[in-house]
Amino acid sequence: MSVRVRRVYEPPEPDDGVRVLVDRLWPRGLAKDAAHIDEWPKGLTPSTELRRWYHADEGAFEEFRERYEAELTAPEAAELLERVRELADRGTVTLLTASRQPELSHAEVLARLLAE
Repeated sequence: MSVRVRRVYEPPEPDDGVRVLVDRLWPRGLAKDAAHIDEWPKGLTPSTELRRWYHADEGAFEEFRERYEAELTAPEAAELLERVRELADRGTVTLLTASRQPELSHAEVLARLLAE
């Protein structure tokens, strides 16, 4: 299983495998045809409330991770997570995010969960 995290603004690479956008909102200034997105499971993204809380600098990454992992136990999110896990079992999956710090984003949390 190979799961990578990249910024969606970076050009696609041949070894990206299945490209999965894991942001709820479409990235600003990015043309849909230039993004080369294979999957966009919006229900797998953090809730609006959690996203706003984290981006308002109210919380630490570890607390965000815990809250987000709790959200991922909801039926829709759990089903979508399993779908991405199945894709990763078949080949490389690249999780794409517009976050300026992907290593401190929900994409990193997803990558860790998928690697388990």
